[in-house]
Amino acid sequence: MEEIVTKEDLRQFGLLLLDKIQMIFKEKNSQQKESLEPQWLKSKAVRKLLDISAGSVQNLRMTQKVRFKKVLGSYYYNKEDLLKLFKDESN
Repeated sequence: MEEIVTKEDLRQFGLLLLDKIQMIFKEKNSQQKESLEPQWLKSKAVRKLLDISAGSVQNLRMTQKVRFKKVLGSYYYNKEDLLKLFKDESN
């Protein structure tokens, strides 16, 4: 048995296809935004983000309250640890 495809069928298919494509692009854009956000911050960025002194940043490192890495003389701190630490302390 043959089925006839009408203009309305094609229009509905086009709308469904367009919705799917838009959804894929939105997901892709949100993933790209997440990947552009750095997971490791330099000391200066930490001081600016949390509005704390260089000594306070050093204290966090020395007491091992946050993960850090030293790369070519610069310290990098894990952003997730910093936010979690200060979120916990504010409660």
